[in-house]
Amino acid sequence: MLINCVVYQDGLKLADIPVEAIDDWLGRPGCFVWVALRDASDEELRAMQREFGLHELAIEDAGHGHQRPKIEEYGDTLFVVMKLPEAREDGGLENGEVAIFVGRNFVLSVRNGSRQGFLGVRERCEREPEHLRQGAGFVLYALMDAVVDRYFPLLETMEAELEEIEGRIFEAGSARSNIERLYALKRRVAVLRHAVAPLLEVAGKLYGGRVPAVCLHSQEYFRDVHDHLARIQGAVDGIRETIVTAIQVNLSMVTIEESETTKRLAAWAAIFAVSTALAGIWGMNFEQMPELKWAYGYPMALGAIAGAASLLYWRFRRAGWL
Repeated sequence: MLINCVVYQDGLKLADIPVEAIDDWLGRPGCFVWVALRDASDEELRAMQREFGLHELAIEDAGHGHQRPKIEEYGDTLFVVMKLPEAREDGGLENGEVAIFVGRNFVLSVRNGSRQGFLGVRERCEREPEHLRQGAGFVLYALMDAVVDRYFPLLETMEAELEEIEGRIFEAGSARSNIERLYALKRRVAVLRHAVAPLLEVAGKLYGGRVPAVCLHSQEYFRDVHDHLARIQGAVDGIRETIVTAIQVNLSMVTIEESETTKRLAAWAAIFAVSTALAGIWGMNFEQMPELKWAYGYPMALGAIAGAASLLYWRFRRAGWL
């Protein structure tokens, strides 16, 4: 679906134009066309291919989606793919995607599977004509910067949840739920990492060294995007390491709890074993047992059993087993 199709000249918006008029404006000096599509159909992509002369393989990638974040050059045209992870209602992450074609005098963005648009990016660029005057390269930066900015709230949410789980690690009976939440968080972190790590490599190709011609005048901006991605990548790696440590601590707590339970069971088993042994001795049916005919034999036997059990209970209690 077509979101908008706008022509700009010298950093200023000239007009919204129909797709059929794109070719008329591309040949005008100082003009560039910015087109935005969402969940584009094959017919719309073919129309864009004819208007901008896009490569067949790039159109195929933009249509099918599920691409790894990447940057490819097809002649004078750049093809950039970025992931758009978004939070679901169930707490998980779903991956949208945006494919961007950038030429000397045009920008085409194709957004798939994402509810968040880029209208704010267009408005921001139009408020800064001195930057928009740099052309398609600055628009690519603005789109990349908007995508990267969406990663920060996800990262902050993950960090807050991890801190909450860490605060519950030593609560009794919470080990199982903690491990389940940690593994769910680990999956979400993996989704974000798969979006950030390849994009970090992409941003690194847009400043310094051999830079595509369309990005030559915007290298400082792409370096800023690269710095943000590097910071996010470091935070993601830190979260992953903390999750691994937290899982190990939780498993250790489970082992400790099981050990405590085993010690309690062993202590009570020992107490009852001694009582059972004494009762078994006096329960043997032999005629020649002196205490059988003693008036205080029965109370003495009960006292001995109670005394032995009390002594063992005191010892186990002192040792921390009970």
